[in-house]
Amino acid sequence: MLKLFYVIFMNLHRAPYMIPRMRAEADHPQRYTEEQRYSLVQHAIYLMNKTGKINTVETGAEHLPKQGGYMMYPNHQGKYDVLGIMYTHKSPCSFVMDKRKSHTILVREFCDLVQAKRLEKDNPRQGITIINQVAKEVAAGKKYILFPEGGYRFNNKNKVCDFKAGSFKIALKSHAPIVPIALIDSYKVFNSFHIGPITTYVHYLKPICYEEYKGMKTQEIADLVKIRIEEKIQQEMQAHR
Repeated sequence: MLKLFYVIFMNLHRAPYMIPRMRAEADHPQRYTEEQRYSLVQHAIYLMNKTGKINTVETGAEHLPKQGGYMMYPNHQGKYDVLGIMYTHKSPCSFVMDKRKSHTILVREFCDLVQAKRLEKDNPRQGITIINQVAKEVAAGKKYILFPEGGYRFNNKNKVCDFKAGSFKIALKSHAPIVPIALIDSYKVFNSFHIGPITTYVHYLKPICYEEYKGMKTQEIADLVKIRIEEKIQQEMQAHR
């Protein structure tokens, strides 16, 4: 949390021009291409990382499908997770998040710039609508981030919690590849008491093609993705000891 306040304070002088610019592009998608709006998002993250002394290292981007849409399923560690992924993911992508947390300043701008989907966790009917909308967009070529844990704990310590099976209905409906993502030390940025320089890691794992999971139940898919992410985290943690 200390790092979050520090980054906000260090960028206060940019707010008078950055936030109106982000708002303008978000409110007029017909004037700005998806690539232009995504570039602005990445620029804003760059400024945050630079002032906050946050370094995000990516591996495995070569595994990402070259064509078509896909679903990215990362472990969830905190407020920086989406920013770390979008900063390292070259082509435009979007995400699904809790509607209650999506209307604060700057978060709202990020959501609207990439046309993120706001999920009402206590509204099953709306949840089904979101699933169908995202599945349709992914089938048409869009890339989405969805956190199957559904939430995170403060000072996560790189622990992976259980994945919700329902998160993988989108993949089944869209027949799209599943890209597991292993996030390491992302929690240190905004969800710990760490205040010094921070290096986080975004590991894109090999996609799981539809042919590989089409005969599986959603819980089986959830377990498969969770295991692959946990194995990668353990592998990297042991390598850096």
